[in-house]
Amino acid sequence: MADQNGKIKLETKGYSLFYGNFRALAGVDVQIHANRITAIIGPSGCGKSTFLRTFNRMNDLIPSVRVDGEVKIDGQSIFDMDVVELRRLVGMVFQKPNPFPKSIFDNVAYGPRAHGIRDRAKLTEIVERSLRHAALWGEVQDNLGKSALALSGGQQQRLCIARALAVEPEIILMDEPASALDPIATLRIEELIRELKKEYTIVIVTHNMQQAARVSDETAFFLVDEQRAGMLVEFGPTKQIFTKPADRRTEDYITGRFG
Repeated sequence: MADQNGKIKLETKGYSLFYGNFRALAGVDVQIHANRITAIIGPSGCGKSTFLRTFNRMNDLIPSVRVDGEVKIDGQSIFDMDVVELRRLVGMVFQKPNPFPKSIFDNVAYGPRAHGIRDRAKLTEIVERSLRHAALWGEVQDNLGKSALALSGGQQQRLCIARALAVEPEIILMDEPASALDPIATLRIEELIRELKKEYTIVIVTHNMQQAARVSDETAFFLVDEQRAGMLVEFGPTKQIFTKPADRRTEDYITGRFG
């Protein structure tokens, strides 16, 4: 999937999210382009992860949640989509590696099997392709039957990325995917993210300003308003956000004056 000439892949209009009577996100308008890496930055508690989890409707799992406004993928409302199909389309990688207590092979084959693929040759092909895409194949190809829990933290996180890729998503959400890793493993993950954008649209939450500046094409900066609701302050090309932000609050945050 080549760069689609600035095609809008994800879009929110007037999007608000409530936990009961508390408004956690307030009127977010954003357009995320295909085959780009979009970083979401901002201080703790400003709704970054809540916003990220909007796109695969993981917030639906919280009983008191309700939403207003529009959220679309390729122009279609995610709230009109089958949630199983949505989550196949939109993969998720979490802050801490969370491999299943199964073999490396079975971790990657889990999603395809859940979607009805039983043919061993087909599963083997998917597992190899996914591990190659996640830059892990060369390290594990002779040990696919080994427990995923025996891998290093960085390898486990790349395995989780391979697991997300195995169901052939179009979008990958990453919630601080390197925050539990050492600097070398972090750089491997960053290199992988840059490589993956050739085929996927990537949205990453990070508290690491340098990481956002290194890996992303566009950046969204969130803050909380007077009612403690998360709000989008500024969105634009990463270089512009980090060197010539339009909003003083963005500059204050990036330069460490607050947050």
